[in-house]
Formats: sequence, structure tokens, C-alpha cells
Amino acid sequence: MQTEVFSEVFPLMNTASPQTLEWLLNVAVEHEYPARRTVLMEDAWGNAVYFIVSGWIKVRHTAGEDSVALAILGKGDFFGEMAILDESPRSTDVIALSPVKLLSISRERFIQILFKDPQLHHRMLQLMVQRLRQTNLRLQMRTAPPAVKLAYTLVSLGESYGQESDQGRQIFNIPFQDLADVTEISVEDTTKIMEKLHEKGWIEINTGKNTVDLINFKQLINLAGKV
Repeated sequence: MQTEVFSEVFPLMNTASPQTLEWLLNVAVEHEYPARRTVLMEDAWGNAVYFIVSGWIKVRHTAGEDSVALAILGKGDFFGEMAILDESPRSTDVIALSPVKLLSISRERFIQILFKDPQLHHRMLQLMVQRLRQTNLRLQMRTAPPAVKLAYTLVSLGESYGQESDQGRQIFNIPFQDLADVTEISVEDTTKIMEKLHEKGWIEINTGKNTVDLINFKQLINLAGKV
């Protein structure tokens, strides 16, 4: 991957110097995983930062035999940074929802470059604050109707990772159970709402390609704003 592409794909890197980008690419390790493969086990957290080159993953909390999806991430995002910074154990793992390509940078190398490039350091703090604000907004929405909460999840995924298509913004066809988990509503409500959105022509689910087209994105934004 060229440094220009690296900077374009990953918002974290758009303020890094060319020297930083070149150095990071030289020390990065490439990984590929098929769908449903475990990408990162809970005991491996803190060893590296991972960058999603393509595909979709979920961060999952596991307690005994029960598990729940905490977050869905796609191309251009990264994970593992918090475990590196606070060095605390994790009770979560990462699962590939689709075929995934990743770049990993070891803990030692990543911390080293943060000290060398203040712009990268500052940009990382900005994105972590942004994630915190998104978490706070989700907490504020806990009393909102299920349809509003699900619309917010779809809009967030579309804005963060959606690809422009002939029918709007296209995202991965996330399993309804995972979609329900991250939205904090029941899978029954998720199924009913997705069917209703499909009937209204706001979304189009393509099971063959395993994608969802967010056709009427403006209406989804309006629905998500009815808190």
C-alpha cells in the first residue's frame, strides 16, 4: 500500500507526516481472515494496533457461553489502541463478519511513533474523544423508540463505512442479532423494523451480495434525529 492510499483510507493517518506513514507501512504486518473467523482473542489485546483495510468486524463481549456484539467496525477504522495505552486485560474478542484484510503494528512500534509525531498523537486523541461522544449519544438514546435507535445505528454505519452505490450508501448485511446487540434492542424488533424499512423503500437488502443499500438516507437521518 502506498503512503497516499494509507492516508486516504485511514482518517487517523491524514495528519501524519510522509516519513511517519512510510515508517508505519514498513513495520506493519498484513493479515487476511475469512468470514466468521476470530481475528483477536481476549488474551491477545494489548499486543498491537489493527487497521481495517477492507471488510467488516465486530467487537464482542463474552461471559461464559453468552456473547454480545459491542461494536461494528469497517474499512478505515482501527482497534486495539485502548488496550495498548492502558495495558489492562480485556474480556472482548474480535470476529470477522466478512472476509477481512488488516494491517497490524506492534505495541512498541506504535507507541514509539506516537512520541515521534505529535500530529499523529493529537489526531489519535481527537478520534478517541469522538468515539467517547458517540458513546455518550448512544447512552442518551437508550429511552428512544427502537426504530429511532436502529435508524441511528444504520446512519452511523453508513456515514462511517458506507460505500456510494447506484441506490445510495451500501453497507454490509450485518446479522440481525449483531445489529440488535449494538443498537440495544431486541432481535425481534430489529427484524420487524428492517422489514418495515424495506417495505417503505428506505433500504434494500441483497442477500446474494450480503449487502444493505440505504436508499433513502435523508429519511433515515430524519428518523434517527427524533430522540
